[in-house]
Amino acid sequence: MKSMEQIISRKDAEAQSKENKIGSAIVDAAIEVHRLLGPGLLESVYEVALSHELVLRGFPVATQVPIDVTYKGIRFEQGFRADLIVEKLVVIELKSVEQVSAAHRKQLQTYLRLTDLKLGFLLNFGAPLMKDGIVRAVNGLDESTILSVSASSRENTSSFL
Repeated sequence: MKSMEQIISRKDAEAQSKENKIGSAIVDAAIEVHRLLGPGLLESVYEVALSHELVLRGFPVATQVPIDVTYKGIRFEQGFRADLIVEKLVVIELKSVEQVSAAHRKQLQTYLRLTDLKLGFLLNFGAPLMKDGIVRAVNGLDESTILSVSASSRENTSSFL
């Protein structure tokens, strides 16, 4: 008979595997959108295109998801809005800027913490090559462990979750 610890550990592993599969699909979809549309459009255009691409690939996607903030018993409804949440498991924050800043990374980490989700992606469609505009973040790890992911190395990084 399996112990409760083994059962919980197996469920965690299954959830991580699902999140990693979603993550790979997100990276592939982002590359496809960037390849077809190119850099430099408004974030809202990429939001619609990426959402559509993920739905075509069979993933449920919620857009502009309100994230509540609670501070010392005061609840701020819709304190933030996540651009996309895929399968209620992965947060996506979209940008269309020349370069991603530390503030953008912290924003994604905050969304992960507030939603209690484990995996998120910061996708910068302003990058000349999409592979250079992908940042993967894992909830509970400090900023130094946030990984930039290139299309060629995404399989290697999926084991970090």
